Amino acid sequence: MRQQGQLADRGIMDAVTLSDLRKPRTFPAVSVLMPTHRRPPQNQQDQIRLRNLLAEVRRRLRQDPGVADAAADEVLRGLERAAGEVDLRHAEDGLVLFATGDGEHHAFTVAQPVDERVVVDTTFATRDLVAAYTRSTKYWLLSLSDQAVRLWDGQGEELAEHAADGFPIEPEPGDEPNGTRSSPRGAQHGDERHRKLMREAVSALEGVLAGDRRPVVVAGVTRHQAFFDEAAGPAVTVAGRVDGAYEGAPASTLAELARPALDAYEDLREVAVLTELEAARGLQRYVAGVRRVAELVGEGRGEHLVVERGYYAPAVRTGTGELIPVDGRLGALRGADVVDDVVDDIIETTLEYGGEVTFVSDGFLVDHDRIALVVRF
Repeated sequence: MRQQGQLADRGIMDAVTLSDLRKPRTFPAVSVLMPTHRRPPQNQQDQIRLRNLLAEVRRRLRQDPGVADAAADEVLRGLERAAGEVDLRHAEDGLVLFATGDGEHHAFTVAQPVDERVVVDTTFATRDLVAAYTRSTKYWLLSLSDQAVRLWDGQGEELAEHAADGFPIEPEPGDEPNGTRSSPRGAQHGDERHRKLMREAVSALEGVLAGDRRPVVVAGVTRHQAFFDEAAGPAVTVAGRVDGAYEGAPASTLAELARPALDAYEDLREVAVLTELEAARGLQRYVAGVRRVAELVGEGRGEHLVVERGYYAPAVRTGTGELIPVDGRLGALRGADVVDDVVDDIIETTLEYGGEVTFVSDGFLVDHDRIALVVRF
């Protein structure tokens, strides 16, 4: 998922940004969602489609007696600015634009289809961003070197340097390598310099993980990794390692090197998840199946939701509020009682109540109806 607009300096979407986007805004908070195309000739229609949606926004705001002309103008300017920051020649599968009458605007492209719609409300329509965020693998990559300790933000196939929260961390003046490691005193000074650098890195990393906990891959030569492990202790769980010196390596190289470590971590994590589900079943804190999971998540009882990565389930809501899953292509059903994908609703509700969401490989939850929940009580 790529991001532009006011939050472009943040790079890849993170949990803090997503949480902020889901907060209430002053009416009108306008969301424009549109499916896009990755390649010509189909993507040539995207600009026309976008102009039509912006025209619809203009019409709806002008016709709404609750929207002042000044607020409507500001929303339209914000949407136009956001749209101008997106290159539709290199789009993904969906475009999401947000704007308010207070001058706020954001633009995102997502690697999954979205339903075309305009939403005028007191909140942004973030469901598609939540789905794209939670369904992609996220990790931190920490690269260690004599020159700096850098933190990289990984989401799916994308990797971008996280130049915030104290990173990159560089040696202080006077702590640079001085070429004297051949002497005992020089070696001792070099080791202490690295210990100091790693202590600073661990402190900064713990601050990042407190707000957005993800698996951490550590890249660096063996000596640097040893100093990092000494400073980190049990406070940081390392999901995998990449051995070697990679200062100055491009993001694409680091992402490729991290992939085997992440795959191995995911395999181990899936086994651990199954163990957790079986333990919860024994404690009668377990349910499975989309209907029962949706019910308990809606009551705020979801502690840990586990779902297959490719599981989508359209549903119809009955008069009593019960969700009945139905067959059909995602987004093909229409009507006020239709929920395009109840799984995404379950995911978002779980996050709203402070629960954890874990995705596993398709087929891994065959004995759990593809979705299972560990409940709080």
